[in-house]
Amino acid sequence: MKRYYRIEHDGEPRHVLEQDGVWRLLEGEIFGAHRAGETIAADGHRVLPPVLPSKIVAVGLNYKDHAAEQNKPLPAEPMIFIKPSTAVIGPGAPIVLPGQAGRVDHEAEAGVVIGVRARHVSESEAHKYIFGVTCVNDVTARELQARDIQYTRAKGFDSFAPIGPCIASGLDYTRAEGLGVEGWVNGQRRQASSTRELIFSIHRLVAFISSVMTLLPGDIISTGTPAGIGPLAAGDTVTIKVEGVGELTNTVQEPETTFAQAFRPAIHGSP
Repeated sequence: MKRYYRIEHDGEPRHVLEQDGVWRLLEGEIFGAHRAGETIAADGHRVLPPVLPSKIVAVGLNYKDHAAEQNKPLPAEPMIFIKPSTAVIGPGAPIVLPGQAGRVDHEAEAGVVIGVRARHVSESEAHKYIFGVTCVNDVTARELQARDIQYTRAKGFDSFAPIGPCIASGLDYTRAEGLGVEGWVNGQRRQASSTRELIFSIHRLVAFISSVMTLLPGDIISTGTPAGIGPLAAGDTVTIKVEGVGELTNTVQEPETTFAQAFRPAIHGSP
């Protein structure tokens, strides 16, 4: 298995390939021809979002237990919505609570990263278009979601799509037991399930979504959240764990006057 990080290196964003704890700068294009280059230290780096997707296509009510806790019927086909690219933040960057948005929830999800342009892909061929898996927090303004009916505003605020810390390539996400997905807040586990509990499989999602829209390299399909969603408050620390990928941790804060300062990325290896 390979893990691909994106870091700030010599003042510029660079992808890094990590295998067995060894970090090497990536030479070439992550979704094209590339190779492992110079070895670098595995800590002391600002970790950025692993990709900058043109869109995140998220899937609603894709776990039976989550549909039950929302008191909604199981969907007959995948229910999809878009999170904008401007919502993306990386590890360590804060989730900023919008003023007067009401309750804001965490949603732990496994994200599928597309590696090849995909249009009208069959389920049997879907694996050829998947580059790897990452962690996603589908942050949601719950009261706005209920008020608006559709999800654009509730899901689309700046900082409402933390992703990372890396892309794990080579994970066997089709294995019978699935990949573990967990959501933690302030050291307490709130969500715990596995992708084996998905109503619509990862390959089914790739086929369905690519029949609607073209998926580009770097786009992410956020596969749905299990039961246990809950509110976030300023001062909280929220961590999303996906088995084989790692941990994505972000703090939660009220809006800051200096917006740029609020979005400084994490430093890998720092406490």
